[in-house]
Amino acid sequence: MRRTFKAALGAEVAALALLAGLASAKAGSLKIESWRNDDADIWNSKIIPAFNKQYPDIKIEFAPSAPKEYNAALNARLDGGTAGDLITCRPFDASLALYQKHQLDSVDSIKGMDNFSDVAKAAWQTDDGKTTFCVPIASVIAGFIYNKEAFAKVGVTEPKTLDEFHAVLDKLKKEGTYVPLVMGTADQWEAATMGFQNIGPDYWKGETGRANLIAGKEKLTDAQYVTAFKEIASWAPYLGSGFQAQTYADSQNLFSLGKGAIYAAGSWDISTFRGQAKFGMGAFPPPQPAGTTDCYISDHTDIAMGVNAASKNKEEAKKFLEWLTTPEFATIYANALPGFFPLAKTPVKVEDDVAATMVGWRQACKSTIRNSYQILSRGTPNLENELWNVSAQVVNGKLTPEAAGKQLQDGLDKWYKPTK
Repeated sequence: MRRTFKAALGAEVAALALLAGLASAKAGSLKIESWRNDDADIWNSKIIPAFNKQYPDIKIEFAPSAPKEYNAALNARLDGGTAGDLITCRPFDASLALYQKHQLDSVDSIKGMDNFSDVAKAAWQTDDGKTTFCVPIASVIAGFIYNKEAFAKVGVTEPKTLDEFHAVLDKLKKEGTYVPLVMGTADQWEAATMGFQNIGPDYWKGETGRANLIAGKEKLTDAQYVTAFKEIASWAPYLGSGFQAQTYADSQNLFSLGKGAIYAAGSWDISTFRGQAKFGMGAFPPPQPAGTTDCYISDHTDIAMGVNAASKNKEEAKKFLEWLTTPEFATIYANALPGFFPLAKTPVKVEDDVAATMVGWRQACKSTIRNSYQILSRGTPNLENELWNVSAQVVNGKLTPEAAGKQLQDGLDKWYKPTK
C-alpha cells in the first residue's frame, strides 16, 4: 500500500513538473533562466517593460536561480525538458557544453549580431569560431579605482606610466594616512584577477599573447609573463599591514571607509562603492610599462543569452534576442547595472562617472579577455585556479616570478597539447 502511494505521489510530481514545463512553453510567452537573482527588480521594472513597449503581446517571466545553484539546476531542467525559452549564458565552457549537447541553438542568423566584435563573441563560440550560440550582453573591466580626496591631500595625480604609478605609491606610503594600494591575498582570486590579469595584457599584448598561449607559440615561462608577476610582486610593500589575511570583503570595506587610496578593481565593484563610500572616486587604466606604446585592458566577457533548442516559442525568443542587440537595451542595462558594460559596438551613454571612465578606455586601448578562460582551464590542473594560488604566493613573497611561470607551464604541459 505504501509503495502504491509513493508511486502515485511520484507520478503526480512528474505530471506537475511536466505541466510546469508546458506552461513555460505557452505560446506568446517567454521564460528567462538566469543566475543574476540580484537583478530581478531591474529586469521586471525596467528591461521587460521597455521590450513590451515594442512587443506587447510577448509576455516575459524572469526566473532566476541562486548563482551557485544555477549550472546544476539549469542542466537538470534542460535534461528534463522543463527549462525556460531563453538561457542566460556563462562564458566559455559551461555554455559550450550546452551547445555541444544540442541544448542551445546557433544565434548566427539573429539580426544585429554584426554589432558585436570577434572578441565580444569569443566567449560563446565553438573553438573554431565558426558558430556563435549566445548573444553577448556585457563584460566587466579591470583597472584601478582611487579616492579623489586622498589624491588631493597627498598631492598626486592619475599615473599614466608604471614609473609614475610607483612614484604615486611611494608618496602615499611616505605620507602615511592611507593604505596606498588595497588588495588582499587571503581569497587568492583577487591577486590573479585584479593583479596579474589586470596589468598583464600590456606585457603579452592582449589578444595576440592569449592566442599564442593557446597555440603553444608562447609559454608562461616567457619574459612577458614573468615580468607581469614581477610587477605584482612589487606591490607588497604598499598593500598595508596584514594584507595576507585580508579577504575580498575586507578590501571592499577598507576602501569604502576611506582608509585606502587606490583599489585594484573590477568594474563590478562600482555599485558596492556607490552604496557605501562617502568620497569622490576616479579610475585609471593599468599604467603602461616603459617602452610600450599600445595599451590593453582586461575587458572580460561575462554574460550573454541564448535560445533553448527545445523551446516552443523560438520566433518570440529570436525577437527578444534581436532586441538585446539594440542601443536601447544596451543603454538601459549599462545604467541600471553600472560596471557591467554592453558588448555591442554601438556607443552607449553611461551615466555613472566612474563606469563611464572605465568603459571609455575601450576608445584608446585594445580589449582582451583573461588568458586562462578559453580552452586552457579544461584539464587538471585547471589554469585559472592555479593562477589564483600562484599569483597570491608571488604577492606574498612565497614564490618567485620565475618559479610561478614554471609551475603554471608545468601544470599546463601535463594535460594540454596545442592543436598543430
